[in-house]
Amino acid sequence: MFRPLAAVSLALVSLTVFAQSRKAQDEVLHLNQIQVIGTHNSYNMGFAPSEAKYFEQHYPKAYHGVDYHHQTLTQQLNAGVRQLELDIVQDPKGGRFAHPKIVELTKEAGLLPDSDFDPKHDYMKPGFKTLHLGDLNQRSSCILFTECLREVRTWSMAHKGHVPIFFLIEDKQGKLSQLPDAVTAEPWTAATWDAMDGEIRSVFKESEIITPDKVRGGAATLEEAVLAGKWPTLKDARGKVVFLLYNRSSAPAYLAGHAMMKGRVLFVNGRPGEPEAGFVEQDKGTADEITALVKKGYLVRTRGDFNTDQGRTNDTARKDETLKSGAQMVSTDFPVSEPAPWTGYKVGLPGGVAARCNPVNAPSGCKNAWVEGKGR
Repeated sequence: MFRPLAAVSLALVSLTVFAQSRKAQDEVLHLNQIQVIGTHNSYNMGFAPSEAKYFEQHYPKAYHGVDYHHQTLTQQLNAGVRQLELDIVQDPKGGRFAHPKIVELTKEAGLLPDSDFDPKHDYMKPGFKTLHLGDLNQRSSCILFTECLREVRTWSMAHKGHVPIFFLIEDKQGKLSQLPDAVTAEPWTAATWDAMDGEIRSVFKESEIITPDKVRGGAATLEEAVLAGKWPTLKDARGKVVFLLYNRSSAPAYLAGHAMMKGRVLFVNGRPGEPEAGFVEQDKGTADEITALVKKGYLVRTRGDFNTDQGRTNDTARKDETLKSGAQMVSTDFPVSEPAPWTGYKVGLPGGVAARCNPVNAPSGCKNAWVEGKGR
């Protein structure tokens, strides 16, 4: 049960004067008043040696932008990442993405065979898959969407009291890579969205998910609730997960039959003035734009780097700007545990913590050490 606004207001007053413990802070610090680091395409394992050589030789510009990889979701969480991004394709029958062209192309090019990209044959199983570039970049640390979810839930159960873990979900449809005649992803229908919500609920209990319904409460719209400060407190949010829909173009289909996300799991990517606005994606937003949104009460995710460019030059300007902006989620290809191999560039929070008091909207007196320590 989330705290009434009147109680929150009283608690905020007490924070600056009386908060003497993490428990007291948890009762007044809200979900939108923290900041965490996220990873871009968190499941992506990158390329095997021959795949990398082929891709770089034939598509050098594209390869430049995707030449990164991540550890398992568990390892990322252990290292302090608290926002994960999953690209999802639907594959109700199974097998659609089980035979990527790059395997045969490397063979035809006379390159050495790479390790098996799917030793458990998960791509043959029915269900949603996490996938980056079909036919070119298919290596995932958790091929099955439910496998990714179970991995995170297992970690969550072993680390009770963690700050909420944010999932950014990107549905993929149509052509997925530059290759001629590349495999395409099927379009998503109303039944697809129902099935995706069903897979999430098959892993996480309803009590473990912060849903739009729970935040909206009795307000007429989600935006009304968000602007009134009704994101849950950390006391109510610890140990839980939040799901966010990346693609704005997919929102109408997701909302069909579920106005205001009633009964849905994901928060759609909104804009100020829209009744569903609560989460606002700002990939390339300026610091001023992001700060203005954060001050109003919206939940914002942005990126600290793009296409490996900052990693190759150690350009920290964007990273520094986004951390100061107050964006609750700052995503990167290079978290602290996975620095860029060229320069050592990395993105993390000061002091090595997994989460901190938001630099823009956290109440006065908020202590970073009480939000969540490194690796916890």
